[in-house]
Amino acid sequence: MASTLLTGCGSSPAPKSEEPVAAKPAEPAVAPELQSAADALLGTEAKVLASGDLAKNGKQQVLVANVVPKTPKDNITGTIVTRAVIAQNENGQWSEVFSRRRTFEECQRLSGHDADRAGERLAAAIRTRSTKGLTLYLTPVKGMDDKHVLPIAVRWNPKTQRYQSLDRTYEHFLSESPSLSNTRSQLK
Repeated sequence: MASTLLTGCGSSPAPKSEEPVAAKPAEPAVAPELQSAADALLGTEAKVLASGDLAKNGKQQVLVANVVPKTPKDNITGTIVTRAVIAQNENGQWSEVFSRRRTFEECQRLSGHDADRAGERLAAAIRTRSTKGLTLYLTPVKGMDDKHVLPIAVRWNPKTQRYQSLDRTYEHFLSESPSLSNTRSQLK
């Protein structure tokens, strides 16, 4: 009431207090064991994007990536990454069970795209289902002439016991070249 009287008497209005700036939400805490595995896989700049029983195979896995900060000109859905790896913990030892390079090499063979060149930066999106586990969608950010590139989807295939690319309906696994070797590698 007093401020109304003062304003009405011709005095200058009280200075407006600045609106508080919304704080950036804190990133979820990552267990030191998972961050240590991430550092070993992709270096100290690696971020843990997801962890848990990602494949619904009863084993702990971690999705790790080198994340590129978004800029205002990036009008891209998803997290921009340069490298992505999924590792699985077996008896206290982390081993790589998925690498985005292998997936893009396989998709290049199937689609004819220069996936290695286009895969320098990827938009990664994650979808988790209670029955099928994690599906990772990877879309090349630059280097593709076609602006309507569909994401490459990857999910754990329980029959082959590894991550495998899905077809364009994202329901069926693509057949793989028999020349592809097992991608498991042990961390030291």
